Amino acid sequence: MKNSIPERKDVAPEDKWDLTTLFKSDKDWEKALSQIVPDAEELAKCKGTLAESCADLLYALRLNEKLWKNLELVGSYAGLQHTADEGDSSAADREGRFSMAYAEASAKVSFFDTEILEIPDSKIKTWLKLPDFKDYKVYLEKLLYLKPYILSEKEEKLLALQSETAQTAEKTFSVLTNVDLSFGNIEVDGKEKPLTQSTWSLFMENHDRSVREKAYKQFYNVFEQHQHTIAGLYAGSVNQDVFEMRARGYSSSLEKALYKDKVPESVYRNLIKTVHENLPMLHRFYSLRKKVLKLDELRHYDVYVPLVKSIETKTTYNEAVELCRSALAPLGKEYTDILCNGLKSGWVDRYENKGKRSGAFSNGAYTGYPYILLNYKETNLRDVFTMIHEGGHSMHTWYSAHNNPFMQYNYTIFEAEVASTFNEELLFRYLLSTAKDENMKAYLLAMRANDILATLHRQTMFAEYELKTHTLVENGTPLSADVLRKTYRELLELYFGPEMHFESNSEMEGLRIPHFYSAFYVYKYATGISAALALAERVTKGGEKEKNDYFSFLKSGGSRYPIESLAVAGVDMSSPKPIQAALDIFADLVVQLEKTLKA
Repeated sequence: MKNSIPERKDVAPEDKWDLTTLFKSDKDWEKALSQIVPDAEELAKCKGTLAESCADLLYALRLNEKLWKNLELVGSYAGLQHTADEGDSSAADREGRFSMAYAEASAKVSFFDTEILEIPDSKIKTWLKLPDFKDYKVYLEKLLYLKPYILSEKEEKLLALQSETAQTAEKTFSVLTNVDLSFGNIEVDGKEKPLTQSTWSLFMENHDRSVREKAYKQFYNVFEQHQHTIAGLYAGSVNQDVFEMRARGYSSSLEKALYKDKVPESVYRNLIKTVHENLPMLHRFYSLRKKVLKLDELRHYDVYVPLVKSIETKTTYNEAVELCRSALAPLGKEYTDILCNGLKSGWVDRYENKGKRSGAFSNGAYTGYPYILLNYKETNLRDVFTMIHEGGHSMHTWYSAHNNPFMQYNYTIFEAEVASTFNEELLFRYLLSTAKDENMKAYLLAMRANDILATLHRQTMFAEYELKTHTLVENGTPLSADVLRKTYRELLELYFGPEMHFESNSEMEGLRIPHFYSAFYVYKYATGISAALALAERVTKGGEKEKNDYFSFLKSGGSRYPIESLAVAGVDMSSPKPIQAALDIFADLVVQLEKTLKA
């Protein structure tokens, strides 16, 4: 039987992204690659001159901008080609050579920020008033903000030299859990299927409870057999965070993680506090799950199986684009035309091919299209949500790049999830309003409730765990397997509530989450969806002002700190109100589900 997954060479040109907005050919890319190190060497010649005059600093800033703009273009082109076909040796070679050039260039210009910070503040602030510094004003002001925690050139070099070593725990965890650990097979419908990190979720969504139970226990038994090794790796990651925090002089690992984005610690703590106050509605949702699934007792392996069996739908790629157009109509014709034209004309690598990376992402550069990788399937309604989600990222990049100079167009991760989740919410509302029967309504309501739960409640639980583990180390308590298990178990019981019955090793979940190796990252998912839901409500129920406020946010790029840019959009993330509003939306979904499912 012929394999339905095509080779990359057999994919139709209209189904691939058009990378000519980055480089017309591989030959042009080679020319740009060859310029990276010489450009870095040219900038390195400026070492020791930056404080001499505003003209010297301006000259160096322009060289720096040229270098990083080219690095972004060269890296994007190589990275996109490689993800489209990881089996293409020439694409792998290009990405490898870019990485080497990037590392060499970075080493040559590592003096740059440190030397700028050695210039007296008063002198820089005077120069910033000059018109020629307009494109670099935000970059320099943000650099000055970091000054209290930037060390001497020698100290910074030492930290840079150990940066690769600092990734040992994360890399080893990834190899151990994705390559070395074997989880065996699970029998499904008389056939043996492999249990792996990537297939785990499929088993948890299986409607046969015996399959879920076997997969769950088999999976976590393997983690339990290696608990001390994995606990040691995670402890190493936390210890590295605490080392860097102390080396730079921050008061805590949390402060170090939030300081760069100028996010007050109260935002992080308010998130946890507000979710805690609303846990009874989460517990009510789990009670609903128990009733709908007709279970005597709810187990941890019962929380991912769909409450409503998948609806059979077929949405062609072009039909999905038009669904996006209709759902996003509240944002106006300019937004929908730019996005939908892009989705049809070169922005997107649409379908699966051999060697292509799984999942989806948006990868935009200052120059060129804001590219999107999809693995679109017509029979999966969720893929339409993925399309509109990644489209939100790409439009955020499009507006940022078209309204800012290069050195201030890049927005933070804190803001990134807002535009994408905003789009998802508008699609959900549109599909719910046009649903033709109660079954489709129930399916959409259940899917949306689970999405909010996964992004808001669950990521907050993860965020609370990270705060607890780092605080333990900062206060002198080593992270053993027993300490980690106890800490995570307490959170499981708190968040899942009295209906949930856990296994003896359910807390092994805390040892398998790769995001924990990028500390204090996951909370941004929770704040992002909260801001997105608040803004979706504001824009759809408001007028021109509310819509224009949202576009001001999209256009702000990196010109403001994230709390400030979201305030421009009309949401105050320094307050717990958006978190509460998002939790109220979740509560309303649960009530609607109870009525629709008559449970």
